[in-house]
Amino acid sequence: MPLLDCHRMSAENALASLIGKLEQDLSLYEPRHLRQRTEALDALDAYLPDEQTVGTALHRRLRTIYARLESVNLKLYQSIRREIQRGAGRGSLLEWMPDSPDGNGAANFVNCTGYDCLDELVSGVLQFEEPSAEVVRLESEMVSYQPTPARHIFDLIRQAALTERDSLIDLGSGLGHVTLTASICTKANCTGIELEPSYVDCARKAARSLNLENVSFIQEDARAANLSDGTVFYLYTPFSGTILRDVLNSLRYEAVRREIRIGTFGPCTRIIAEEQWLSAIDALETDRIAIFRSRN
Repeated sequence: MPLLDCHRMSAENALASLIGKLEQDLSLYEPRHLRQRTEALDALDAYLPDEQTVGTALHRRLRTIYARLESVNLKLYQSIRREIQRGAGRGSLLEWMPDSPDGNGAANFVNCTGYDCLDELVSGVLQFEEPSAEVVRLESEMVSYQPTPARHIFDLIRQAALTERDSLIDLGSGLGHVTLTASICTKANCTGIELEPSYVDCARKAARSLNLENVSFIQEDARAANLSDGTVFYLYTPFSGTILRDVLNSLRYEAVRREIRIGTFGPCTRIIAEEQWLSAIDALETDRIAIFRSRN
């Protein structure tokens, strides 16, 4: 048998087995089983471009089950959005926060890298418009935008224990994943500061579409921003070097006037951990949100 035919038969057998299992697993259509659906969609993704490899009939079955799974997710996201729009979305989103023993403990963050089904959920709920091409040229010490993985956003919300007395400022907020999610899940006032105008525009549109009132976005360089209202600041290593030093100096000035907390993620954590005017609330862990408190 030619090698190409063997490859096709192998691909068809693997896909037929996968589809057969998914077609029989009715639990995939229960809204709560987002992780299982995400894993199923990821597995099917590998075969989507290969109609000629696996055959038309089998590919048609693939597209049918793929569309059904995506439809369940879409209905879930729309349901949560409606709750948020009418002002009752806090519980509908917080219920997805990883809870111990399934998601709360430090062990659940070990060897967890990249993005997962929670990112699908948050993106599906926030529904960002596609931003226009970046027009701001980043300085050498500015880091290209990458959103904080959703499980770490939930971890930040949990560790920071934000209340209505808090004002969260996300320095380098990008499209607003952290700022918007925190504004939905807490009663804190949440502000995103971002240099790229197209990101700020997308974040503002997302906030308006969800009727969020405790959130705002400012298009500004973090070094020039007014930080006087903040009680909690968040940085996902948006910049390094002298820019990070300038921002830390601004935060230290604020800390002289009042106690502040700083949440960090990424390489900036080890730099901020060396600041003598800050102390980590808990032991620092690799690839996990760290919270620092200013010293009196």
